[in-house]
Amino acid sequence: MTDLSAAHDAAVTDRARLAGSAYNGDRDLAARQSLYRWQTPRHDLPALVAERLVDVRGRVVDIGCGNGKFIQRLRQDRPDLSLLGLDIAPGILAGVPGPVAVADATRLPLAAGSVDAALALHMLYHVPDIPQAVRELARVVSRDGLVVASTNSDGDKAELDDLWQRAAGDVLGVECGPARISLGGRFSLEKAPGFLDEEFTRVEVVELPGTVTVRDPDPVIAHMASYRAWSDQLDVPFDATIDRARTLVAEHIDRHGAYEVTTFAGILVCRR
Repeated sequence: MTDLSAAHDAAVTDRARLAGSAYNGDRDLAARQSLYRWQTPRHDLPALVAERLVDVRGRVVDIGCGNGKFIQRLRQDRPDLSLLGLDIAPGILAGVPGPVAVADATRLPLAAGSVDAALALHMLYHVPDIPQAVRELARVVSRDGLVVASTNSDGDKAELDDLWQRAAGDVLGVECGPARISLGGRFSLEKAPGFLDEEFTRVEVVELPGTVTVRDPDPVIAHMASYRAWSDQLDVPFDATIDRARTLVAEHIDRHGAYEVTTFAGILVCRR
């Protein structure tokens, strides 16, 4: 589902919503991250990012660092790097190893050319002005530095889009309910190179397709429930739809032995 209406964009990028509910702690983000434990092939995204930084020395900033998953991995694998985590949500930074700071991706509190690499991982779709954020990434990275971004494809987890619409339809008593929120649609894997090409001469796209296979509804339902911060945008009772989705997944598992979700993410490595 890709609904790029003005109301959708406003909900996905609203700073008060992002800092106050969606990312005021790491519960919902962790629920989305944990779904990938059941993915094959297993793409260890923090390890893949660390590999891309193998030749980087000096200072690395993780913009929109969230719960610090990537910072923690880099502290383990690359203790030689000077790491800084930035995010607009103070609440989610509480458990991230410092130094960290609250900052906006469109107005980074960093001098021009002051970092050797910048990370923007699964976050640029939350920025109201994506081109400005990309300009800021290019500004703060040194001339021979790099930017590593990541996002999902437009087709990522299509089964969950269908599941939501079926469950919502059942709750509302119609054949097909309203679509669920799409966080990544504004900066999907298909759209991202167009934004990044404006500031970087080389943009390498690393595709990461996979399949999540679960034999219990919990991981899938936890992922769907993690969108609660946007429940007012969905035109259907949220909890009732989640409960109905759980029943549908459980019935599918009873019939087929497992429930599968197609995943498709990617890394974008950018150099000037």
